[in-house]
Amino acid sequence: MKPLSISMLTICGISELPDQSTRSVSHVLSILDPDHPDPDAFQAYDPHHRTVLRFHDVIEPAPGMILPEPEHVEAILRFGDDLARSGQERADGHLLVHCHMGVSRSTAAMLILLVQTYPEESDEALMQRLAEIRPQAWPNSLMVQFADDMLSRKGELTEALRRHYGRQMQRFPNYGRVMRDLGRGREVEMAV
Repeated sequence: MKPLSISMLTICGISELPDQSTRSVSHVLSILDPDHPDPDAFQAYDPHHRTVLRFHDVIEPAPGMILPEPEHVEAILRFGDDLARSGQERADGHLLVHCHMGVSRSTAAMLILLVQTYPEESDEALMQRLAEIRPQAWPNSLMVQFADDMLSRKGELTEALRRHYGRQMQRFPNYGRVMRDLGRGREVEMAV
């Protein structure tokens, strides 16, 4: 993803997809639960390139749940490579990344794309950029850890994520309880 080829970056949840249909979206990365139906909202969108990944928003193995795997992060990076190559065919673009709520998987995916696009920027600056795009961002730590390794960030991306979680728990005091209830207590502990 080259900075000049995409002028707008959006993260949202499924319920917000209808609101984006009039915003000239050129590329969509959908991250859905494996059994969730394809959102009908895309029928109202102009023609766009769309990639769909299916896995659950979990960080620990659990019965019936599909964890994020390195292959999913590799697919996100391929999406980013394709997006960068497509920049030669257009003057501008709007990237929309969504998951169920627009809080965890989609924000992790956008963070991965930002790191891929701006490898020279600090992880802290990229985390701040993510928070500007989606203030309620709580990126899935497992996805971020895989990207940290694949993109040779040497643990710095995960460390920036830890600090981000701390800031989010100050901004949104209920996040600690909510994330623990969702089985994401390890992420809450990262922030402490």
